[in-house]
Amino acid sequence: MSIRIAIDVMGGDHAPAAILDGCISALTHLGPDDTLVLIGPEDVIAGTLSDKGIEDQRIEIEHASESIPMGASPTVAVRQMQDSSIVKMAKLGSKKAEVLCDAVISAGNTGACVAAGQMHMKRLSGVHRPGIAVTFPSFHGPVVLCDAGANPEPRATHLWQYGIMAEIYAKRVLNIDSPRVGLMNIGSEEGKGSLLAKETAELLRRTPDINYIGFIEGRDIFSGTADVIVTDGFVGNTVLKMAEGFAKSIFQAIAQEIFEHDPKMAMQFEPIVKQIYKKNDYHEYGGAPLLGVNG
Repeated sequence: MSIRIAIDVMGGDHAPAAILDGCISALTHLGPDDTLVLIGPEDVIAGTLSDKGIEDQRIEIEHASESIPMGASPTVAVRQMQDSSIVKMAKLGSKKAEVLCDAVISAGNTGACVAAGQMHMKRLSGVHRPGIAVTFPSFHGPVVLCDAGANPEPRATHLWQYGIMAEIYAKRVLNIDSPRVGLMNIGSEEGKGSLLAKETAELLRRTPDINYIGFIEGRDIFSGTADVIVTDGFVGNTVLKMAEGFAKSIFQAIAQEIFEHDPKMAMQFEPIVKQIYKKNDYHEYGGAPLLGVNG
């Protein structure tokens, strides 16, 4: 079975060079009938591939003359920049595409990706708002957090659906038999939290065939208390960035202390520290899926 993957070459802080390098590396993992559709300025993509001596029939180029900046207003940019790489990427993932892609990938403006996905790929039947599901490493296995930034001001029904979709994702992708679903709150007691948290908790509690364990706190994220953590996009994105910064800081501090105490010991421990950091780096899980779009 062949697959087609569309990639926004202009998305990300180090685009297009880093994206194209990644695409070239990915070729070694693809089958002979698979296809990478690279979206961006044709001259830039073709020129880079030529400079690197890459001639591969599995690569197709979809020209896009525009690129949505990171700071652009998502909805406005998606509506006005129809020839942007993000919009063209979303169209290739749409059921209306002449040749449908099996996956679409971008490291660009998150809001624009969400807006373009909803506009062109549409939502799954019954889904009110899509959510970003990020997989975190923990000492007890992977943890899925949803939402990580797509919807900073959700309703209770949105969070309820994030719990259901993330639970299915944990089952199907992470092979967790009965994922424990927890709702992020300022305390684990039932009486604590906002009206939004209480309304969402009631919806999750009434949902059959879901292993809802109640409220959890921020300290429970890496403890293995829950397999799925439900939260709004503002808190979820903050947790994501905080975890990234904390992991870097703590491992840098450990490395510095060991080096100052005994430089020779530091050289011996360096591979171990790097290995532990890699195990606890969420980047090892790759990108985050946008759950709820009909792609």
